[in-house]
Amino acid sequence: MAQRVAQSDGGNKKATRVRVAVRLRPYMSKPDEKDEGPCVRGLDSQNLEIVNWRNATETVKYHFDAFHGEQTTQQEVFLSSVKPILPHILKGQNASVFAYGPTGAGKTHTMMGSSEQPGVIPRAVREVFNLVKTEDEGWDYSIGMSYLEIYNEKVLDLLSPNSQDLPIREDRDRNILIPGLTHMTISSFSEFDKHFVPASLNRTTASTKLNQRSSRSHAVLLIKVVRTQRILPHRQQTGKLYLVDLAGSEDNRRTGNQGIRLKESGAINLSLFTLSKVVDSLNSGTAVRVPYRDSKLTRLLQDSLGGSAHSVMITNIAPEYKYYFDTFSALNFAAKSKLIVNKPFTRETMAVPTLPVKRGRDDHDAQGSGTQPQKKRQKEERKTEQDSSSPSTHIHSPSEPSVMDRLIALEKLMMSCQEKDRLGMLKDVAQSRKEIQELKEKQKEFESKAMLFSRLGGEKASAKQEPAFKNNIAPLQRKQLTASKPNKQQAVVQPLQVSQLQPLQQLAVVKKQSVCVKRKERKLSDQVEPPDGKENIMESGWESQLDNSMLEQSRQKILQVLNTGSLKELKGLQQIGDKKAKLILGWREIHGHFTKLEDLGKVEGMTEKRFSTFMKANILSAMGK
Repeated sequence: MAQRVAQSDGGNKKATRVRVAVRLRPYMSKPDEKDEGPCVRGLDSQNLEIVNWRNATETVKYHFDAFHGEQTTQQEVFLSSVKPILPHILKGQNASVFAYGPTGAGKTHTMMGSSEQPGVIPRAVREVFNLVKTEDEGWDYSIGMSYLEIYNEKVLDLLSPNSQDLPIREDRDRNILIPGLTHMTISSFSEFDKHFVPASLNRTTASTKLNQRSSRSHAVLLIKVVRTQRILPHRQQTGKLYLVDLAGSEDNRRTGNQGIRLKESGAINLSLFTLSKVVDSLNSGTAVRVPYRDSKLTRLLQDSLGGSAHSVMITNIAPEYKYYFDTFSALNFAAKSKLIVNKPFTRETMAVPTLPVKRGRDDHDAQGSGTQPQKKRQKEERKTEQDSSSPSTHIHSPSEPSVMDRLIALEKLMMSCQEKDRLGMLKDVAQSRKEIQELKEKQKEFESKAMLFSRLGGEKASAKQEPAFKNNIAPLQRKQLTASKPNKQQAVVQPLQVSQLQPLQQLAVVKKQSVCVKRKERKLSDQVEPPDGKENIMESGWESQLDNSMLEQSRQKILQVLNTGSLKELKGLQQIGDKKAKLILGWREIHGHFTKLEDLGKVEGMTEKRFSTFMKANILSAMGK
């Protein structure tokens, strides 16, 4: 069974903003430090203010989706900011939660927590299992996990610590993939905890002047939920949850980093700087390139920022004055991030039946011992039945039992199908019965001719009888050749065993092959009578045969549709389907208008050959209007 991928969103992707929550950790001062009090404080559940460093008598106010003060518990953070996006994962959509902020602001505590106060990650995974248990029946669920870190711009597998740097790839549907990354199937939260806790210890950490256990890498936990429909058409939806604990930006003058710590902080700061550039680029609204590929971190977060995920960013800040500029920068970054718009959609696949390949009698016999034992046994059984029912020669007509089996299976299926499908089924049944009658008549004709051939071959013909013998055989050969011509349309009745579960597919092959024969005959007739008019122009040098003013006018019409046309108008162009029209709209949103028709070649999937075909079809179509 083949898989057909569909992006189900009801025709339009609903835009959603990146939700931003700010969490202020408790004030902590050391005995040897001057107690200046906090530089930032909350106003209500969504607003906070920070002292203006230019004028200490003023404050700068910020508004976010949620503000979690010093007394906010882990449970409250989870219920308010994270839990609302988790049901999307079970519907085939992606979601992302990541903690951002300077080192020592409490990101790892927010995401990981402790055994007494679990953080976002364990609570989110437990909630996913709870949601699966309460889901409606009719679906089977499979949950898997992967865990990685980005350390010094290297992607390392935390579930397999001996692995090397892994590559990041992107498939044709713009999904980010990491070949070679370990993916474990888990059936309960306890099984997740058994793999996650030891893997977390593999994460790279070190001590700095600001933090006894500072994260030296970005950690990404991926929870993948696949649900499959138990009944036809066996729809399959895949949702992913990214839980990201970012390393904090560092001021090396205050952290005292040297040697390898200095190199680590350089990689961390560079990746966070690239993250800031990505946010600026997304908010600029211009058709500039978004620099996702400039860093491994932004490459992985490509779906979370400006992509197709429901995203939540928890910005962690510290209240002490020594963190003032780090806190001020983090709040500004958070304010820019909440303007980013994502467009989530449902990722769905459906099982599509694959039509079996039909082979002629000669190809089937030429396989010899290469056929499967089951097919060989079925062929021998049919041969035995024919030998016992008819004393004729060993020349067999096309196999009737296969058609009979199809007919019986088709009638059984018809009884259980919906009322709206029965009319088409009855037509197929009538067609099968007609084929059976024709085959019976041909079988009688073949048997009588075979008997005549065997009698004539057994006699000793004299020299005078030889011309008569040849005259008898020649018409027989001509009739056999004439009778064998329809075999191309009736290849379905060759002796191949037919499964009772696929009667409709096999009958569809008959129709498909007959259409192919008609197309072939049409091509032959086209060769006899060469086309004229526009088709003749398309043979060779078609542009040179058109009036320059009309050609330029047609090109301008096409360019105008590409630049201003809606999705429906784009689909009205020749050679442009729904997918290509959406790609053109997306390219136009990012890069602006097409300055010339040749710019269409920059759209994904528009090769030089396709562009040439597109131009011919649309120019001639525009001139014909």
